Amino acid sequence: MSTATITPAQFGEILKSGKKIELIDVRTPVEFREIHLEIARNAPLDQLDPKALMQQRNGTAEEPLYVVCRSGSRGQMACDKFEKAGFTNVVNIEGGTLACADAGLPVVRGKKAMSLERQVRIAAGSLVLLGVVLSLTVHPALIGLSGFVGAGLVFAGITDTCGMGMLLSRMPWNQCGKSETCCAH
Repeated sequence: MSTATITPAQFGEILKSGKKIELIDVRTPVEFREIHLEIARNAPLDQLDPKALMQQRNGTAEEPLYVVCRSGSRGQMACDKFEKAGFTNVVNIEGGTLACADAGLPVVRGKKAMSLERQVRIAAGSLVLLGVVLSLTVHPALIGLSGFVGAGLVFAGITDTCGMGMLLSRMPWNQCGKSETCCAH
């Protein structure tokens, strides 16, 4: 699918125009709490329901729905979800929140968090190392753990879909507590 994209500079021009804009940020609540564009509201990718979200749009259903994530990849996945559900008026912001912040767009900064991408690298590296150590100390067949993780990383690279990332996004440390306001706006 070929989703429409927009650069942070182009998005900034639309912001300056005063036009009513709806922007969803599809990162985890904890990532959203760390930094997000001022007008964004959080709609995590793993919980994204395109039909329900489109029904909730107040008077902006004909206007484009803008989508942002950390660096662009999850935003593209969210746009694909919308398109598969029959909604084509969605626009992914190239480079994500990081590029928008670098372009000087207004952001809200909160409590620091470890990015999901970094969590995946730590988990994958730890599992590969564990597989090697276990194959040397317990049983040679346990090298299969390292092979399984390696195959998963290749699959993630080819399909741009990361099962480990989806699993980690649901972990308690990637959710906000009841007293925290992660998903404002």
